[in-house]
Amino acid sequence: MALTDTAIKNTKASIKTIRKYDSGGLYLEIPPTGNKRWRFKYSYIGKEKLISLGVYPEVKLRQARERRDKMRKLLANGIDPSAHRKAMKGVQVENAANSFDVVAREWLDKRGAILAPAHKARVLRRIERDLIPWLGRKPIIEITPRDVLGCMRRIEERGALSTAHRALQNCSQIFRYAVATGRADRDVTVDLRGALPPVQEGHFAAITEPERVGELLRALDGYSGTFVVKCALRFAPLVFVRPGELRRAKWADIDLNAGEWRFVATKTNTQHIVPLSRQALEILNELYPLTSASEYVFPSGRGFARPMSDNAILAGLRRMGISSEEMCGHGFRAMARTILDEVLNYPAHLIEHQLAHAVNDANGRAYNRTAHLPQRKQMMQAWGDYLDELKSEKPLSAKKGE
Repeated sequence: MALTDTAIKNTKASIKTIRKYDSGGLYLEIPPTGNKRWRFKYSYIGKEKLISLGVYPEVKLRQARERRDKMRKLLANGIDPSAHRKAMKGVQVENAANSFDVVAREWLDKRGAILAPAHKARVLRRIERDLIPWLGRKPIIEITPRDVLGCMRRIEERGALSTAHRALQNCSQIFRYAVATGRADRDVTVDLRGALPPVQEGHFAAITEPERVGELLRALDGYSGTFVVKCALRFAPLVFVRPGELRRAKWADIDLNAGEWRFVATKTNTQHIVPLSRQALEILNELYPLTSASEYVFPSGRGFARPMSDNAILAGLRRMGISSEEMCGHGFRAMARTILDEVLNYPAHLIEHQLAHAVNDANGRAYNRTAHLPQRKQMMQAWGDYLDELKSEKPLSAKKGE
């Protein structure tokens, strides 16, 4: 039973310490001295820990619950509340210029002259999101391989293994810069070689650098083959479905008014919804007068009774001079997965949903097809707008995901 203010006031000290439990790990501890103290009990990496949340009555029940909720949010993000509190109080750094935060930003500023602005911005976002919250206040000479590995594991656990490898590479560069400037003795990331699983061998070739994506999109717009294949090539990066799902898309599954494409995902055999951005709808509306007599959105060039061949997208890419080492039909998925995560900063679970990957909730149950649909609609429109921005060669402006 949850605590009440009346119950707290009426509880008197005893010869033994009394603990009155509320909920979510919060409890009130009353030692024989009579001083009532709030405690939060939690588990972090399999270890049970306690943290003090203040003294009653200075900290009322409502305030204690608010503090508990803040601690639980930190845990949900993989952060140890005790370590976070220590960092926020500021472990006294003898020389602030030697903190990881300062050294990292200094390193990036030095490199900035030789980096494209968009690339520099991506590296900065990676450092600020994945490294500085846990390493930033520490003197760089005191950071251990285990500290760095903890950051890499957090990235890996959200399904961004490629990002983890990039972040580890950035860490190594920062440590080498610290050695060169006399603020560290060695690059501690050397001890982590092999600690991260390799990015899967034989992965689908994909263009994931925003500048090159813009070049690819302009090439797709300039495709000189058949109109149906051109539309499929332009449509593919906007929806990033599996190649077989793209070529077998049916008009009966597409609601142009609602802006949705509903079908059964081939790999998971589950119902899937693709919110259609304004850009995707423009392509479909342009194509509709030509192929609406067919069952298929992208029918074969040899007859409307069957879908476009499984080689049509690949052949179109090769016709434009894009090699198999650079891009394949499946590569549009890797392109979206990487940029939505690293550049537009959308939550991993939204991206995984939209990729039609199996995603479970906190209780291990598979989400249904409508899960997070409003957020996914917003994400897909932001993705379409971002691709337009890349294609237009205008300055890139990453928009943070909701």
